[in-house]
Amino acid sequence: MTSRKPKGMKILDAQDKELMTVRRIEREGNALIIRGKIFGAMPMVAKLTPAEARAALRLLDFRTILFLLSLLFRR
Repeated sequence: MTSRKPKGMKILDAQDKELMTVRRIEREGNALIIRGKIFGAMPMVAKLTPAEARAALRLLDFRTILFLLSLLFRR
């Protein structure tokens, strides 16, 4: 019997407890739609607009941007 990992990405809190499981990220018009479950039980749909994405990028400094790029290649 093989164990299969559930599809999706988990967002954890500071104590490594699951806050959210992201099941799907898709485009809807000019927005990014994030679908998942909060605390493993409550379904949630979040919308990221272009203005909010720009606001998020303004929160990042150069070192954090480099870290994010390198994060994709870490184990």
